Amino acid sequence: MNTYLIFKAIHIISVITWMAALFYLPRLFVYHSTKEIGSDASETFKVMESKLLKIIANPSLILVWISGLALLSYKGLEIWLVLKMFLVMGMTLFHFYLNFLRVSFEADSNTKSEKFFRVINEIPTILLLIIVILVVFQPRF
Repeated sequence: MNTYLIFKAIHIISVITWMAALFYLPRLFVYHSTKEIGSDASETFKVMESKLLKIIANPSLILVWISGLALLSYKGLEIWLVLKMFLVMGMTLFHFYLNFLRVSFEADSNTKSEKFFRVINEIPTILLLIIVILVVFQPRF
């Protein structure tokens, strides 16, 4: 079987699962931010958020980077790909920021509002749209 296609399939699958987690986690924060500290609901959200990151988001992030770098060895650097990698780095920083926010919920020290979480929920969508356009059209600047 073609190694390139294996890495490509792994990359696509891991991007999908990573994006699902990055879409869902801020949405969990929206609802969690409205719950009273120490309530059963708040404690349930802590478990959900932790498992989403540890079981889905973190492994997906790692696979995205490993498979993406493996694919890079087949493709070589082009300007559109450098831009894509820059945006993926931004998505990775967003991922780490979400973990920072999760830790603040875990410690019952969240200071962000429901509205804040609704706004940041749009960040992965915007980044994903730009990344997909770069990948599909591969513009030559």
